[in-house]
Amino acid sequence: MSTTHATIAIVEDDAGVRTALVQLLRSAGFTALSFGTAEEFLEARRSEGVDCLIADVNLPGMSGVALVQTLASDGTGPPAVMMTGRDDPYTLELIKQVAPVHCLRKPFSDDELFDAIRFALAA
Repeated sequence: MSTTHATIAIVEDDAGVRTALVQLLRSAGFTALSFGTAEEFLEARRSEGVDCLIADVNLPGMSGVALVQTLASDGTGPPAVMMTGRDDPYTLELIKQVAPVHCLRKPFSDDELFDAIRFALAA
């Protein structure tokens, strides 16, 4: 899939990070949707029109890992890129459960984000 006009959903509880990611993605030509929780994303029923999901591992309520697992079990899961600010064994083990296309360690650069998205869209 071409990155032109791709729809990227961001699920991140930190409003500042979420807003910055949306602005960055939109400036690069993506359609960017933002959600503060996994539940908000699921309630919006937007997964079918999403080309790539970028989700924080540690969200309030349902985790990003549980979100990816739920979407995969429904057969509606877009390729996932996980984000985390943690590097502990427990978090790394959680990420392995969903084998995301890529995992970004916060803070990450714009280039790292775009590389992860390109890789996800090619998956």
